[in-house]
Amino acid sequence: MSEFSTKPASDANDSDQSSSSDEGGSSRHRPQSFWSRAARMLRPQHGSRLREDLADALMTDPAAADAFSPDERAMLHNILRFREVRVADVMVPRADIEAVDQTITIGELMILFEESGRSRMPVYAETLDDPRGMVHIRDLLSYVAKQARNKRRSSTKPAAGAPAIDVSPEHIQKAPRSAKPNFDLGRVDLQKTLAETGIIRQILFVPPSMLASDLLRRMQVNRTQMALVIDEYGGTDGLASHEDIVEMVIGDIDDEHDDEEVMFKRVSEDVFVADARVELEEIAEAIGPDFNISEQIDEVDTLGGLIFSALGRIPVRGEVVQALPDFEFHILDADPRRIKRVRITRKRQAIRRRAKTDGDGPPIGEGNDERPAESTAN
Repeated sequence: MSEFSTKPASDANDSDQSSSSDEGGSSRHRPQSFWSRAARMLRPQHGSRLREDLADALMTDPAAADAFSPDERAMLHNILRFREVRVADVMVPRADIEAVDQTITIGELMILFEESGRSRMPVYAETLDDPRGMVHIRDLLSYVAKQARNKRRSSTKPAAGAPAIDVSPEHIQKAPRSAKPNFDLGRVDLQKTLAETGIIRQILFVPPSMLASDLLRRMQVNRTQMALVIDEYGGTDGLASHEDIVEMVIGDIDDEHDDEEVMFKRVSEDVFVADARVELEEIAEAIGPDFNISEQIDEVDTLGGLIFSALGRIPVRGEVVQALPDFEFHILDADPRRIKRVRITRKRQAIRRRAKTDGDGPPIGEGNDERPAESTAN
């Protein structure tokens, strides 16, 4: 027997077996909490595929459909995939960047802000490959207000030889408040250049391969909401904003200054333009029974979801997608994150078939050569 033991070995073994038996029995009968089950799933051996498994379960498991609304499932799916998103996936491409030259005048800048509806824009010197920072509309407004405010004050000293003024309380009267503030926009030099005002702020520079989550943290640390994406040669490749990153998770964010676009519009009898967020049932009701979505309606809800499910990816602008037998879907606007606007065109064969079924008048679209060429492209 070991010198460290204070009981016979048989007693110790019996005690150990009894305690383990008790523990085993209690573990068998004690219900596992949600947190204990979650902790078991988060063990290292499960970590490599946990995100993928959860994301797939959210989109395919019927139990998830009952537990979460479609919006909640989409948001959770985006959060689980957020770790894989790069800056290149969320940035605005160079061709779509709205920026200003540092030599622009204050008056021209005010007009540009009004026309674009933006609150901040990058500033460059001569070309976008020589960025100098960014300008915020609030800084511009503050500068104009300071220039327009009159800071000169009239002297309070009485003139020599003037009679003394009675300042007793009964003779003191409150001066009426001026109806017009001492504020004159005529004092603002609208021809002064942006570079001369000193309101250009610094901007972040990041590579396109950077993780979007890392850029989001960097923006929080630097208290800024805009970053220029720089390629390997030092040129400007795109523009990423705080809003672009957040929209990857929660979807489009429209503010009170965004133009409200028509969600669905009939261009002609057989051509329609729709926002990718429009519900499929709404489109089917407007187009007619030949827009048959009976097989897809259980899996997708929107036009964008229909196109994505048919391709398995986000299409590029100008691409033509065959998502339904009798229709072609022309991508009018899209970015690496989502489909935006789509033109729906009924195929010629479907037009002839529909005309024969109706039997009223000449076949609609028969020999119609005025249809845009791209509407029949494959």
